[in-house]
Amino acid sequence: MLLKIIGTAAGGGFPQWNCACPNCRLARARDGQALTRMQSSVAVSSDGAAWYLINATPDIRQQIESQPSLRPGPGLRSTPIAGVLLTDAELDHTIGLLSLREGGQLDIYATGPVMQALAGPFPVRHMLEPYAGARWRAITPDDPFALFGGRLEVTPFCLGSKAPRYAYGCLGGNEGGETPAWVVGYRIEDRQTGGKAVYAPGVEAWSDELERMLTDADCILLDGTFWQADELKGLGVSDLAAWDMGHVPIDGTDGSLHRLARLTAARKIYVHINNTNPILNPASSECHTLLALGIEIGYDGMELEV
Repeated sequence: MLLKIIGTAAGGGFPQWNCACPNCRLARARDGQALTRMQSSVAVSSDGAAWYLINATPDIRQQIESQPSLRPGPGLRSTPIAGVLLTDAELDHTIGLLSLREGGQLDIYATGPVMQALAGPFPVRHMLEPYAGARWRAITPDDPFALFGGRLEVTPFCLGSKAPRYAYGCLGGNEGGETPAWVVGYRIEDRQTGGKAVYAPGVEAWSDELERMLTDADCILLDGTFWQADELKGLGVSDLAAWDMGHVPIDGTDGSLHRLARLTAARKIYVHINNTNPILNPASSECHTLLALGIEIGYDGMELEV
């Protein structure tokens, strides 16, 4: 399978429009020290001709234009984009669906809670109805589905139960009963090559299920939102910790780094990186720590074959 990383930043991109932190100032200097980044998304294909996007960000137009294989053609209004797989209902990952209204029919895959949010408090489904066709495909964690005529097998798996802020108190939220699958990752296996890739940009906790999905993967694209749990508090931005925002930090005894380092995947890459994360500065000790462990920092335009 082919993977194109078309965005590696967390919500707001990098630099973030309303932020003057040291990282954002470094990116605005445009001297090559810190790469600018669009909001987190990946495109996946079995043959390089048709593509599915994982998440549709507010940057979707620029992301498509930045990748020749995602641009329209050869027909006047044909597009190689066949559909979208949503990891959650966050605005950063769904607003781009509105920009796709002008295209042809798309398959959009999402869990039940996400589909309800996009029909209710953020009614994207209803907004798209008068435009191009969208076929909404309900998915369930641990229930695989096929893409590209069965060439790729996709297994969604639960990463968390945190609803987006706009949906707090709606649709049952996180209250009572069965834990809602608000956030999922995707494990994608190429049935011809046997290659396995995992995309998990929003990890709420390092669960046994996540460990199982990653154990024999060849390529891991993992939540790298924050370096440390109190990163925002240290900058005076917010009192919320990484955990409060639905993200396992990279560093620390409960962080992802030591767990990721011991896995045997050939490619281990952090994505969905917040603008405050010191790994965005290639001169930082945090960046050097990752590279010394053979762990990569994803960048926009990165291409992978699994």
